[in-house]
Amino acid sequence: MVLRGIFLVLTVITTGLIAGLYYAYSVSVMPGFKRADDHTIVDGMQGINIAIINPWFFLSFLGSVILGAVSIFLNLGTPVLVWVIVGVGLNIVQFVVTMAINVPLNNRLEAAGRVDVVKDLARTRREFEAVWTRWNLVRTLLCTGGFAMLCWGLVVFGQTAS
Repeated sequence: MVLRGIFLVLTVITTGLIAGLYYAYSVSVMPGFKRADDHTIVDGMQGINIAIINPWFFLSFLGSVILGAVSIFLNLGTPVLVWVIVGVGLNIVQFVVTMAINVPLNNRLEAAGRVDVVKDLARTRREFEAVWTRWNLVRTLLCTGGFAMLCWGLVVFGQTAS
């Protein structure tokens, strides 16, 4: 029972951290860049894409999926299972969206070269910004939905534990 609770809490926390990261991009980073010039967004996103590759990010990004899988396994046959499956499932879908759409866009932006040597900053921005922002909103909604389902699973866990 204790191990189930620990893994469920860790799954909720890591999923919430990723949902919050995507939310921050949706409501502040990308709207802020929308007001900026081409040089600023290309340079800024290239810098962010390098900075985000760090152990703290991967602890939550990969951790939410791995801990989620463990939480599903530990909650087999419990009333919590359905909430954990739905929550982790939504999180896995956002993970796929990230790996299939946002990461390749980030890689393409990086491949364009340093901002001071990019030949057509406006085109580089145009090919990146709208698509990346749209799919970031999708993964924000998916991950936030997953977080909500996991939170409800935590409520159900607490009710069944008492």
